[in-house]
Amino acid sequence: MELVIASNNKHKVREISEILAGKFDRIYSLSELNIHVDPEETAPDFLGNAMIKAEAVAVFTDKAVIADDSGLEVDALGGAPGVFSARYGGEPCSDDRNNEKLLREMSGVQDRKARFVTTMVLRFPGGKTLVGVGDVKGEILLEKRGKNGFGYDPLFYSYELKKTFGEASEEEKNSVSHRSRALQELLTKL
Repeated sequence: MELVIASNNKHKVREISEILAGKFDRIYSLSELNIHVDPEETAPDFLGNAMIKAEAVAVFTDKAVIADDSGLEVDALGGAPGVFSARYGGEPCSDDRNNEKLLREMSGVQDRKARFVTTMVLRFPGGKTLVGVGDVKGEILLEKRGKNGFGYDPLFYSYELKKTFGEASEEEKNSVSHRSRALQELLTKL
C-alpha cells in the first residue's frame, strides 16, 4: 500500500516517514506528488482538523492518506494552546514567537505540567478511516534547552526521557512521542 502524508510541515513529514519506515510500499510527501493544498483548520478539536486535512488531500490522489493534528496542552493555561499551537504567537507563525508567548503566559506559574497530543487519521481510497491518538506527558521549562526538534520541543521536558525534546535525538523522541504513539495505535488497527 502507498501512503501520502497530508502535511506541508517538513519536520512532521520526516518524523512520520521515519516512524512508518518499512510499513508501507512507498511513502510520499505532498510536494513529491505535486499536491498543493493547505486547508484551513477550522475544527474545535484535533480529530476534526486531522479529518479536514485528510479529506482535502484525498481528492487529489487514489492512495491512502495520513493526516494529523497535534498540539501542546498546558494544564495551567486550561489546555491552551491546544488546537492553536502552531499559531499561538500570532501571524506570521513561527516557533520562536510561539515559544516566547508560552513563556510569557507561564511567567510566575508554579504548575508547569503539560502534554503533547496527536490525533492521526488514516484515510483509505473509498473513505474508510482509522484513527489513532497518542500523548506524552511532561512540563514546560523556564527557558529553552536543546537545538533539536521543532515547535515547543526545546521547552517541553519529557518525564520519560528526563530531558527536553530539544535535547533528544530523533530516535529518542520518536520512541516516546505523541506522534509515534498515535501512529503505533493506527498500525495495531491495520
